[in-house]
Amino acid sequence: MFKGSIVAIVTPFKDGKVDEEAYRELIEFQIENGTNAIVPCGTTGESATLDMEEHGRVIEIAISAVNKRVPVIAGTGGNSTGEAIELTEHAKNAGADASLQVTPYYNKPTQEGLYRHFEAIAKAVSLPQVLYNVPGRTSVNMLPVTVARLAELPEIVAIKEASGNLVQMAEIVKLAGDNITLLSGDDTVTLPVLSLGGKGVVSVVANIVPKDTSDMVNAWMEGDIEKAKGLFYKLFPLCQAMFYETNPVPVKTSLALMGKIREGLRLPLVPMTGANVDRLKKALQDYGLI
Repeated sequence: MFKGSIVAIVTPFKDGKVDEEAYRELIEFQIENGTNAIVPCGTTGESATLDMEEHGRVIEIAISAVNKRVPVIAGTGGNSTGEAIELTEHAKNAGADASLQVTPYYNKPTQEGLYRHFEAIAKAVSLPQVLYNVPGRTSVNMLPVTVARLAELPEIVAIKEASGNLVQMAEIVKLAGDNITLLSGDDTVTLPVLSLGGKGVVSVVANIVPKDTSDMVNAWMEGDIEKAKGLFYKLFPLCQAMFYETNPVPVKTSLALMGKIREGLRLPLVPMTGANVDRLKKALQDYGLI
């Protein structure tokens, strides 16, 4: 259902509030450059610092700006199942094509707890669901056997796998097969994930280089392996630069340096250190972005 280059889009701020005009312009930039789907309110969209009203509004803006040209996969996860259901209901009513559901963070549920959490959302809201496993952020790792079990539910269609564990991803494909679509959740392993049977990436770096990210995935899908490899290794240093500090600080700094947004973060995120800004500028200059 979902494949290709899917951007986990940033949420730009102006004077401490969501910059709606800049957000719409970012979405146009993505669609014009071949991005296959938009994810508002993911980790990269600073969902953790948006209040419920803002969260809903950011999703609404994305749906309106996209205007059905590509799918909108709304980030509506949480560590409270009830809150995740509430956000998902809002996203469905607003016209989202799917929801992105992160594994509950901080409270560290068991595998059975994870299953019941996602099952409850699926039963409460009839909307395609993309699971999101990112143990580095949540302190809980959803195992392949749990993913395969969840994949039997019709609402659960894909997983954004950001564990970085290729063996685990291969096990998901082996156990779940065509019941679920594997998407890379980490730009630095997109090509290996595609080789395992993945169908795309939910990307951070696509915020600044959407065309090359899309072209890389498309080249692989079309069987042009050499082109895909060439683009992957071209992108690789930039992918690494996006994590010089905590995401989304480097990617928002990059967009600001490119003149696409104002530089704005919400506490507890803070601006990059001077040394890392210098490293980031060099990576952007080497790529020809600034």
